[in-house]
Formats: sequence, structure tokens, C-alpha cells
Amino acid sequence: MARNLLLAATALCGGVMLASQAGTAQTAIDSLGLTVTTTPALTSNYIFRGLSQTRDRPAAQVTVDAEHSSGFYVGAFVSNVAFAGTNARQEVDYSAGYRFALGDLKLDVGGTYYSYPGYSAPRGGFELNFYELALRTSYEIAPVKFVGLAAWSPNFSGESGSAVYLEGGFDMALDYGFTISPRIGYQMVERNIAPPAGSRDGHFGAPDYYTLSLAVSREVFGGFIGTGTVVWNSLNQGSGRSECFGGTKVCDSRAVLTLSRPF
Repeated sequence: MARNLLLAATALCGGVMLASQAGTAQTAIDSLGLTVTTTPALTSNYIFRGLSQTRDRPAAQVTVDAEHSSGFYVGAFVSNVAFAGTNARQEVDYSAGYRFALGDLKLDVGGTYYSYPGYSAPRGGFELNFYELALRTSYEIAPVKFVGLAAWSPNFSGESGSAVYLEGGFDMALDYGFTISPRIGYQMVERNIAPPAGSRDGHFGAPDYYTLSLAVSREVFGGFIGTGTVVWNSLNQGSGRSECFGGTKVCDSRAVLTLSRPF
């Protein structure tokens, strides 16, 4: 059912916009000890963990991150979404956490609350809103920065129970201002399929899966960052196609173009 096409975006460390990896721009508010980064973006397809959140339609997005000199930060992410069979049209995420370093190892411990203003669950349906806790790490050996993510939700989207997402990869600076960013991730959800009749438990609607992506980004003009990303996931293979939320196309492999301007 359509309510099972329920994957939310992440704004933890700006992971939804790989374009921001190719360049940074910040506004310092010295009197408050704050550094604010705002990143509006246009993308040809809003992808989260290998799955389309807009049914292959474009999205306009903005991420705001305000970090205090102590390492504490708050942030927000806004995007349009399109889940078939629901009235969810907007997503607003709120994040907070603490960033610090242990030698050359950088860590980010935080959480994000994913919300869908205006959404109302249909009769027999489940809520989209959920929260997630995450640990992000990075370690740089120039010109390569290794990155990792471990995220956990006690009750994932669609009230589908406990969920864990693991991701690893690296960003590497290339000649002529290009940055290449491969990623591999694995999504695990407690309740993948519909429970027995009469149960009030929600479910995810697809098996646990792997996702792979490869992004190439570069400043194209005036601080604007262009990113091209190729995305693949294991639900797009063989019998997995029919297990993709009832055989929908949100799991298809695809190429995505994004233009962003951090400031």
C-alpha cells in the first residue's frame, strides 16, 4: 500500500546534498559564537538512501546549520515530497547534536526529527513522523576524507519498528576542482512486511537492502556547486523489483543532477 512508501530525508550533516562536499561557505556571528551555513538546492530527484522521495520529480530544498563555538549545533531541512496515495507534500526536519574531535578523528553525535506538515494518516494507516539518533565520523588523509554513519530509530517511518542504517565511503579531491564521493549503505528495519490481519503494527513495505551511490561534484560558477550522482540499490534486482513497496519504481537505479549554493 502507498503508506509503505515511507522513507524520510536526512539532514544530519547535510547528507542529502552531496554537492556541499565540494565547497563550503559560512556566515560567522562572532557576538554569539555562531557559524551559520545555509544551502539552498535544486535537484532533479530527491533521493534518500537509494530511494526516490518525489517519484522521480524535481525538488527544491534548503538546509540550515547553526554551530556554536562549543561544538553544539542545531539545523533544519525542508523539501517537497510525493508519496503515492498520501497527502504528504512537504517535509521539515529538525536536527541537533554535538561535534568534536579526538585527535584527527572528527565525530558528530546527534539526532533528527522528521516531520510532514499537513499529512494526515488515512483510515488504517500509520504516521510518517519519526526520529533518529546518529553517530557520524570522518578522518582525513589528504586528499581523501573517509566518512562513516551509524543511525538508529526506535520506531521508523510508517511505525515499522526499530531500524538501523549503516553507511561508509570517502570524499576525494581530484584535479580541476572535482570531488568524487562513493558511498555504500545498508538499511535494516524490524517489520519489513505486513503483520497478520488484525494487528495494529505498522510495517516498512520492503526487505532490508543495500544501496550504492557515486557522486562527482564541482563548483561551476559564482559559488554554485554542480553534482551528478548515480544511485543503485539491491531492491532493483531480480525478484527484489516486486518487493519494492508493491512493485513501484522508487527503487529504480537512476542518475540525479543537483545545483546548490552554500553561503
